[in-house]
Amino acid sequence: MPSFDEVLKEAGEFGRFQKRVFFLLCQTGITFSFLFASVVFLGQAPGSYWCRIPGAAEQSELCGWTLEEEQNFTVLPLRLGNRSSSGECERLDVMWDTSVSCASPLAHYSNGSTGYLPLTTCHDNWAYKQPHLSIVSEYNLVCGNAWMLDLSQAVLNLGFLAGAFTLGYAADRYGRILTYLLSCLGVGICGIIVAFAPNFTVFLIFRFLQGVFGKGTWMTCYVIVTEIVGSDQRIVGIVIQIFFTLGIMILPGIAYLVPTWQGIQLAISLPNFLFLLYYWVVPESPRWLLTRKKGDKALKIMHNIAKHNGKYLSPHYSEITINNEEVSNPSFFSLVRTPRMRRNTFILMYAWFTSALIYQGLVMRLGIVGGNLYLDFFISAAVELPAALLILVTIDRIGRRLPFAISSIVAGIACLITAFLPEDIPWLKTTVATLGRLGITMAFEIVYLVNTELYPTTLRNFGVSLCSSLCDLGGIIAPFLLFRLAAIWLELPLIIFCILAVVCGLLVLLLPETKGISLPETVEDVEQLS
Repeated sequence: MPSFDEVLKEAGEFGRFQKRVFFLLCQTGITFSFLFASVVFLGQAPGSYWCRIPGAAEQSELCGWTLEEEQNFTVLPLRLGNRSSSGECERLDVMWDTSVSCASPLAHYSNGSTGYLPLTTCHDNWAYKQPHLSIVSEYNLVCGNAWMLDLSQAVLNLGFLAGAFTLGYAADRYGRILTYLLSCLGVGICGIIVAFAPNFTVFLIFRFLQGVFGKGTWMTCYVIVTEIVGSDQRIVGIVIQIFFTLGIMILPGIAYLVPTWQGIQLAISLPNFLFLLYYWVVPESPRWLLTRKKGDKALKIMHNIAKHNGKYLSPHYSEITINNEEVSNPSFFSLVRTPRMRRNTFILMYAWFTSALIYQGLVMRLGIVGGNLYLDFFISAAVELPAALLILVTIDRIGRRLPFAISSIVAGIACLITAFLPEDIPWLKTTVATLGRLGITMAFEIVYLVNTELYPTTLRNFGVSLCSSLCDLGGIIAPFLLFRLAAIWLELPLIIFCILAVVCGLLVLLLPETKGISLPETVEDVEQLS
């Protein structure tokens, strides 16, 4: 009986059918990038705000003040009396006196001087000129509560982490397309609930769940695409990364056109419901069906692929070799039971962790430097496009391992050079740091492809999901590592990034080269890779 790769070659390794499925699933990269980076716009600074004195709302209504007039009566006396206070995180420890003139409501207390009025910390009574601009103003994530904005992104990354384990396992046990469709439904529903969350606790719970399902859509669509194309076409996985970057570039446009955070949240969540239509056009992975002893269904899908590709499967292809390896429910021990699988797993886990930590650390370090938030965000995203193009040019000519290692080492060296460049030539410092970001972006994108190619079909989705979970751990640690070390010495984080990246580049050289090799079907196939 012919093997699956032989049947795929006859049906077309990247024909019209695969191109259609590939294009449809690439849209998932756009919506996932929305979720990944949305906190920049959902949590943007609320602009002007101040702490209200108790009774201010009633006094403002009684006197017919505008928000600006109330702010002047509240903050101006505070600044005159205590120039170190801005009125954002503390207020005068008084009550409005409604019995006095609306033109001078604090006259009863000040006796002509506001410098003697006591101050107190503000806890929950802020006024915003743009109250629904972001979750910061919606849930009062300012002053002592500012850390909660970081918590909202950490919770999303925890959702990614949980999704990697739970939905990665589900995709290997119950099927790729079923897990994908249920994940799309979950992202859409949770996104709507997040937009209308009555309090911050509900917001966090469903943002976590949106992260769980979001990771399910991203990882599963990546595996489906990789499994239905031939070994020479698996770089399509890199092209999905380009769609991720396109999503990052589109996001500021959405945020610019939609004035409220709820509108932005709905705009980035609702498109996931459209993916449910894929039920009729995207088939189950025939490779996965074979691992589950469903050869008839796999062959039926292959005939359909051949038909759409303008090919014809001869009667010789009436059966496909069934995988005889005993299929068990995947677990971490399945990935480390044999020597080469164990080596690959630990190196890939480290590569995921390092790539994510350095990538997010460099993005946060360069930051969005003043000016126009939307334009600066767009430009910073566009820097990532050359990375995917460089990969597409080199990966089929040179292979996977060498570009992976070189990009990591270049990123590390760029970080080291940046740390010791003088501050009086900022353009050179920024240029070298951007080179570091380009290098780590290449490493980040190659690890997706290599991870997929180094696991057998029976463990592929679970293996990719488990290893990539270290990416989410890196994303959680990155801001703490960056800001804590920068407090000691501004460039110290770059030294740590350099060490991590160079070690990663050297370890990657121990992985087998997978250029032009058929996807392994069993653990034995992986052990035979040199």
